[in-house]
Parts: sequence; C-alpha cells; structure tokens
Amino acid sequence: MTALDDLVPVLKKLRLSGVLQSLDLRLRQATDDDISTTEFLYRLLTDEAERREAKQLQLRLSRAAFESRKSFDDFDFTFNPELPKAKILDLATGRFLDTHTNLILVGPAGVGKSHLAQAIGQRACLSGHSALYVTAHQMFASLRAARGDGSHDRKLARFTSPRLLIIDDLGLRPLTDDEPMDLYEIIRQRYERSSTLITSNRDITEWYPLFGDALLATAAMDRLLHHSHILVLDGRSFRTARRPD
Repeated sequence: MTALDDLVPVLKKLRLSGVLQSLDLRLRQATDDDISTTEFLYRLLTDEAERREAKQLQLRLSRAAFESRKSFDDFDFTFNPELPKAKILDLATGRFLDTHTNLILVGPAGVGKSHLAQAIGQRACLSGHSALYVTAHQMFASLRAARGDGSHDRKLARFTSPRLLIIDDLGLRPLTDDEPMDLYEIIRQRYERSSTLITSNRDITEWYPLFGDALLATAAMDRLLHHSHILVLDGRSFRTARRPD
C-alpha cells in the first residue's frame, strides 16, 4: 500500500476527497518547479476551496429556479434609453441586500422587468446569497395546493427564507381566496429580515385594491414600501420589436 492509498481514507474522513482531483497535477508541479511545501499545500487547498465555491454557486443557482440565465451584459439598454441604467446597475451590486431593502420594478409588458429581475437575482447568487425566482401565479398556486395537503407552513417557508425573493408579474389578476393573506404573510415575515423584488405591470397605487381589504392592504404595503427602491420602467416592448412586419 502506498502513501497515497493511506491518504485517501484520511481525506474522506476530513471531507477533503475533492483534493484528489488536482493532487497529481500539484505533485508534478511541486517536483518540476521545485516549489516549497507551503506553496504546494496552498495551491492544493486553493483548488479545493474554488471547487467548493463553484459547487455552492451551482447549488444556489439551481435552487433559485430562474427561468433562464439572464445577465446585464445581454440586456440592450440602448433600445429604451429612458430606462434608469445607472440606478439599475447600482442595484446590481447587491448592496440593497445588506440593508434588507426591497426592489419594485413597474412598467408595461415587454420593457425587460423579468430580465432585469433575474439578472439581479443571479448577481446575488454570484455574491453568495440565496435567491428564489417565482411568478406570482406559481407562488399562489403552490401555496393553494399546500393548503390541501397540509404542507402550507413548510411551503410558506420556501418563500420567506431566501435572502432575495423575486416575485414576477404580480397583479396580472386580482388576488382571490387566501392569496391576499398569503402575500401579506410573506411580506410580514420578510420585513426588515431579507429583500423582496417584485415586478408588475400595475402602478403601485393599483396594488392596494388587489388585497380586497383596506386594512390588510395597508398593513402589507406599509411594510413592503418602508424600505424600498421603486423603479418605473417605460419604453418600447422588446417582444413587439421582434415581431415580423
């Protein structure tokens, strides 16, 4: 049995078996370049740290459930020059997450709200934060089904626990049944603890009637708007521009 054979179970016990992926390479470098033991160990453990970071990033992106990979590099700000580009790119830094500030993107269909929301979410994942993307329809349907099978509290926790929750297309239709209370509860539990990003075709003033109850609407909206950035996006629709003549 070689020293390497003895090393394998020790690495597994320490949960460092990933080191084996680059061990041969680093051993050859140590011999060929005559590097010190300390430098060899530094390079080997740096490889493992980078592997773990990459694995955690992929896990965060997978759990975030984005519809597709979106970035700011593939967003055409020149198409609608009136969009607040500087403000959007400032939000992309993710500093708003440190202050548990909410983001609200409102504007007509097709101006890029969903693209920008997911791009901000993916930047958050790259920075080490947990995120979850969901359309309002999917979220309410999921919670409605959870009430039926007794898993409502567990399902609600899925929407209250991420550092950044992205709710896309809120207000396409009025809220019904338990949906106003579900939305209120999500806002209440996330208030001053984490950040929520909501996109909507409706102006903020039109959100209050969605709740169907003035007191509930006030309680929810006061919390949502207390620490928030509201961006009004206007301009031409990307989708309409792509239609053939």
